[in-house]
Amino acid sequence: MFKINTIINRYVFREMFAPFAINLVFFSFIFLMTKILYITNLIVNYHIGMAKVGRLMLYSMPDFLVFVIPMSVMMAVLLTFLRMSVDNEIIALKTGGVSLYRLLPPTMVFCCIGWGLTAFMAMAGSPWGKTSFQRLVYDVAASNVNVGLKERMFNDSFDGVMLYAQRIDLKENIMRDVFIEDQRHEKIVTTIIAPKARIFSNPDRLSYLLRLYDGNINQVNIRRKVSNSVTFETYDLRLDIKPMVDKAKERSKKDEEEMYVHELWKYLKSAPEKDTAYYKTLIELHNRFSIPLSCLALGILAVPLGIQSRSSRKSYGLGLGLIFFLMYYLLLSMGWVLGESGTYPPAIGVWVPNFIMGGIGLFLLLRTARENPVRVHGLRGLLRRAGFHVDG
Repeated sequence: MFKINTIINRYVFREMFAPFAINLVFFSFIFLMTKILYITNLIVNYHIGMAKVGRLMLYSMPDFLVFVIPMSVMMAVLLTFLRMSVDNEIIALKTGGVSLYRLLPPTMVFCCIGWGLTAFMAMAGSPWGKTSFQRLVYDVAASNVNVGLKERMFNDSFDGVMLYAQRIDLKENIMRDVFIEDQRHEKIVTTIIAPKARIFSNPDRLSYLLRLYDGNINQVNIRRKVSNSVTFETYDLRLDIKPMVDKAKERSKKDEEEMYVHELWKYLKSAPEKDTAYYKTLIELHNRFSIPLSCLALGILAVPLGIQSRSSRKSYGLGLGLIFFLMYYLLLSMGWVLGESGTYPPAIGVWVPNFIMGGIGLFLLLRTARENPVRVHGLRGLLRRAGFHVDG
């Protein structure tokens, strides 16, 4: 019997890897799609190299994986037991004297692996990725001034200069209908209006020359309360981004999402008062431990859901998994909002979703093991309206 159980454990364990890999790739792609417009904009309009785009995507991945891995673990467990139920393998195992509880060890080992991967991403990967992402953005800003320019928006990326352009042709480095407010002089405010301007980069790559054509300049001397206006055919204006880049690179204070666990703990111990920043940091610290643990809570929940969905197609199990993960995320989001406001201790809002999902999972598991399952087919109508094809 021990040998048979070992074979079954290996079989169940191996069956989870394929759906886990598929879900991991699929959900990672979905998360990356949220940045596709930004990435396409960088490639097409700003001529950012594919190497830097790849690095930006790489630095973004750990933050996604903190949520993608638990989701993929849940879906892998659910789809594995759903397939075994549909193929009557669960019934065959029960007929052979193998109870549902004996299928839990390989499932828990698989969930623990997901727990470890998520913990690594939450505690090391995510802060590393966010910090590296910010550094790369600063480097891009230093070498590509156009990254900060947008049509029909006031751009304040330059030191002391506000720039607005109705249209921007980044391929030709030409701007149309330009308005500039220059406040670099303490006592004089200068506004410049021109129908056309062109950008030239200087060799130091931290300052740029803006050449304006056929415009006019208005200057107001605040102290003397006088103004004057002149027209020009061409006018060169130097734009400096070095102070902005230096200030960004030299900032000493990290956001809570960029801190490692020991930095979060150090900040909490030295915080002078329990303000919004304190609660955000406390929530972030608890997230580093609670979200990885969701692999176990959601994995336990997925076992009875997969077995109880045996009379439906896999799309039904997929829909159930997404609904329960959405419930988990909504509960977690509520905990973040209420915890940041100090309504109740942040630890409660962060950890309660795990206890709720795990409690539901244990309840369904016990009922299923006793051949007295809780029917979940009432969700079919909801899943059909959501676009999932469900039979039965």
